[in-house]
Amino acid sequence: MSTTLAVGVVGATGYTGFELLRLLARHPHARVTWATSESHAGKRISDLYPTPDDTPLIPLDDAPLHQADVVFFCLPHGASMEPVARARAAGARVIDLSADFRLPDPQTYQGWYQVPHTQPQLLRQAVYGLCEVNRKAIAQADLVANPGCYPTAVNLGLWPLARAGVLGSSIIVDAKSGVSGAGRKLRLSSLFVEINENLVPYSLGYSHRHVAEMELILGAHTPRLQVTFSPHLVPVNRGILATMYVHLDPDLDEAQVKAIYHDAYGQEPFIHLLPLGQPATLRHTVHTNRVAIGITPLPWPGRWIITASEDNLLKGASGQAVQNMNLMFGLPETAGLLDQD
Repeated sequence: MSTTLAVGVVGATGYTGFELLRLLARHPHARVTWATSESHAGKRISDLYPTPDDTPLIPLDDAPLHQADVVFFCLPHGASMEPVARARAAGARVIDLSADFRLPDPQTYQGWYQVPHTQPQLLRQAVYGLCEVNRKAIAQADLVANPGCYPTAVNLGLWPLARAGVLGSSIIVDAKSGVSGAGRKLRLSSLFVEINENLVPYSLGYSHRHVAEMELILGAHTPRLQVTFSPHLVPVNRGILATMYVHLDPDLDEAQVKAIYHDAYGQEPFIHLLPLGQPATLRHTVHTNRVAIGITPLPWPGRWIITASEDNLLKGASGQAVQNMNLMFGLPETAGLLDQD
């Protein structure tokens, strides 16, 4: 395929922005034509990271939005709404890596993020970019909301059960994330002495904003869904592991549950279904765009443990964003993503 997409990256100096530049630099059908940074405008990426990439950094106001086929936004939550609207008005298709376009209802967004949504007309147009679930809609979309890192692991881990109508309404999720999930900004909780040799739970129960995305995907198939979500920060650079405790129809046997997952994911290039009883680990997926899923039956009828792991910067962020770009422009879905090992 001879297509070469002109790509802009807004907010290129955070972990997800830099990961995008790294992926796009070797993508066979894309070329980064400009990248922005408000705090480092005038510098080059190589001034900030140990990389030969000399991409210059410009302020967003100087970015030629109209020259881009697609613009990736890697801004904090709440900061993407107005510039995404400008990019769309300039004719660029958009993939937003913040939460600003993930929830279709502006009141729901404001309830979780505590700020009003200023672009409700775009919110209604946005497609939630969970590739294995919304592939057809993503291919037609002009604005894709890239999913959060935790919801990608949890939703892909449980979506086959929800789609089959066998997932119980109460799920418990114990999730662990590497420190890069907290972003690159300096904060006390991310300092080496604070996190090393430590394990830190936070936003327990029903307070983490990513619960809304779990309800969006799983709740579409599971009435009265109740998610108890317990995230933890662990002293590793990258990776997410979600351990999910679920109730299924007690009449389902192991072969039937395996069949549900293979029916959903048997042909998916980025889903690694593990043998029954083998749990997913971080090493199954770090530095790849894969999600590994383990299925473990318990000795009590209807009780199961599902594990799912991913790289929070790849399938949980920038890798999935590139996968979304490939779908939007009719490129091979795996383009630029298969050699992450």
